[in-house]
Amino acid sequence: MSPAQPTGDPAPADGLLPAGAGAEAAARTLSLYVHVPYCTVRCGYCDFNTYAAEEFSDGVGRLTYADDAVRELRFAAEVMERSGGLGRPLHTVFFGGGTPTRLPAEDLARILRTGVELFGIEDGAEVTTEANPDSVTREDLETLRDAGFTRVSFGMQSAVPRVLEVLDRTHTPANVPKVVDWAKELGLQTSVDLICGAPGETLEEWETSVRAAIGYAPDHISAYSLIVEPGTKLAAQIARGEHVPVDDDTQADMYQLADELFAGAGYHWYEISNWSTGPATRSRHNLAYWRNQDWWGIGPGAHSHVGGVRWWNLKHPLPYANRLREGVSPAAAREHLEAETRYTEEIMLGARIADGLPVERLRPAGREATGWLLGQGLIEAGELERGLVRLTLRGRLLGDAVVRELLAD
Repeated sequence: MSPAQPTGDPAPADGLLPAGAGAEAAARTLSLYVHVPYCTVRCGYCDFNTYAAEEFSDGVGRLTYADDAVRELRFAAEVMERSGGLGRPLHTVFFGGGTPTRLPAEDLARILRTGVELFGIEDGAEVTTEANPDSVTREDLETLRDAGFTRVSFGMQSAVPRVLEVLDRTHTPANVPKVVDWAKELGLQTSVDLICGAPGETLEEWETSVRAAIGYAPDHISAYSLIVEPGTKLAAQIARGEHVPVDDDTQADMYQLADELFAGAGYHWYEISNWSTGPATRSRHNLAYWRNQDWWGIGPGAHSHVGGVRWWNLKHPLPYANRLREGVSPAAAREHLEAETRYTEEIMLGARIADGLPVERLRPAGREATGWLLGQGLIEAGELERGLVRLTLRGRLLGDAVVRELLAD
């Protein structure tokens, strides 16, 4: 993941983790995230760390990215070893962006192979790449499968051309079912991403997209409500009155409609914005995030979390690459997570997943709040009797409010 960077302490040039990180890491799985920051066009709603440029100065660019990613992987393996042998076989691997498939498929394969050579990988591990439906061929998918990729997540966003235009998405909607079919024919698991609530989008248009996604029969569907982030092109367009945002009630109607249609088609929610055909087709990589496991993030702006320490890389590809070529950490800053931060994140993330948050993990005020939440129809009675907090549909719509109650002092 590559969100906006917080302020932290200076990161050491050698990247070494502090004493005690080994004990923290022993109880967690280790995942690998590879952030590929290159896109053909930067979408108007996007606030991720992405670049449409092909090349920067000093020979740094899209076609040299794999070399630098491999350098960071080797640096990571050395840091793990020198910090007390923290390396473990990889639990999951995820290539995100940006558009990972803007790189040649063999580059993605080389990065994966290097990670596996350095850390090993668990039997049956999930290895995913995101892909733009216009930037991948059947041959690319075959190369990725042969290299060890097991899953592809396609950026569909909408099946309605007008909505795609508002979002500045340039892919051809007709390519989505084609690439999903290619991936399935090759034995890869498939996922499609949808975005609801684009400015001006109607409930009928949203239903068209949901039904289209279901019709492609992927193993997994993500459906995210659009958040208009400050500083994006879309935010500026709304400020100028060029687009009118969808109101909260319509967003809620869209979510409820999607959940109903997904359930009717055999998809089960397992996280507020994610549905799968069953436990075997859930995104295990994202579950590792929601369960506060360890991961090393490769690439400009990527975030990492290992042994109770979180850090984030320099955002721009040029200084990121130059630091690695000098043999020093590309991290911009880092923080050691205090107990209060860890507790807050455990509750915030744990409440989002359908497996439920153990009541025993809550502080007294949070446990007391479960009675009120139950009375408001926000959590399930049967699960609470079993000692778990599990959101109802209404609770999912009001998830932030539920978390505030669970974190009450």
